Amino acid sequence: MRAIGVHEYGGPEALRVLDLPEPQAGPGEVRVRVHAAAVSPTDVLLRTGGHAVRMPGRRPPFVPGMDAAGVVDQLGPGADGRLAVGQRVVAMVLFTGPHGGAYADRVVVPAASVVPAPEGVGAHAASTLLMNALTARYALDSMAVPPGGTVAVTGAAGAVGAYAVELARADGLTVIADAAARDASLVRGFGADHVVERGAGVADRIRSLAPGGVAGLVDGSVQTAEVLPALADGGTLVELRGWAGPAERGIAVRPVIVADRMADTAALARLSRQAGDGVLSLRVAEVLPAEEAARAHRMLEAGGLRGRLVLDFS
Repeated sequence: MRAIGVHEYGGPEALRVLDLPEPQAGPGEVRVRVHAAAVSPTDVLLRTGGHAVRMPGRRPPFVPGMDAAGVVDQLGPGADGRLAVGQRVVAMVLFTGPHGGAYADRVVVPAASVVPAPEGVGAHAASTLLMNALTARYALDSMAVPPGGTVAVTGAAGAVGAYAVELARADGLTVIADAAARDASLVRGFGADHVVERGAGVADRIRSLAPGGVAGLVDGSVQTAEVLPALADGGTLVELRGWAGPAERGIAVRPVIVADRMADTAALARLSRQAGDGVLSLRVAEVLPAEEAARAHRMLEAGGLRGRLVLDFS
């Protein structure tokens, strides 16, 4: 089986085409014939050794990738009846698990992490959905701001930030988002009620629109303590990179790790339906052959992308 991975941590050039044994679906598992795998910053962390602490005792090769789209080609014993061989699906893949990540012709994942693909959406676009959208969903659920409340999103032009804006609007929340001047119209298109300039001083600009502070803030730009002044007393700051405070004024800081909800089938299925209904925007920056994964990683690290890079395994 063809896969893309590393035997040694390093730069993009460490990625190699691998010939690995074909995995078999075990109890409660599903095997997916991958047609497309999205490229994400967490894949770079795996390649460079940033996830080594999460894989004690694991030996190379290491295969990156958390987002896959394809078709079911094997059901393990006890896999639930939601899925059928030949069905188009999207899956979240835990690359630190025993079967490796999504950069492969076939991946084996728990059935709970596999849901029908969005209706009317091709595999390339579908592969960009689950990890980032579930992170945004988890962030909003952690804030628990009731409909009619006001939240802020930093990094709103990015993958998680954009989904946070769209999901918050779908939840009936007022959204203040940040954006560089070139991205302001893009972020408004996601449904942000107000757009402020990104960068230093963003908390003051948010406060100018919400004098009492916002009830919750999704920190997609990882500004951590710098955005605390934007929050109301007792508000909630959601962090995506593990920062947990300290905070002030009764503000709760909640780090979210998307792997904690990878088996939330109901949430994954709802996100897929929302993508099919056009509530969520699926953005593909470029599709590259799987063998060009090193180039994809270079492009990702260079920055400036609007949308996800996708590796084609079809």
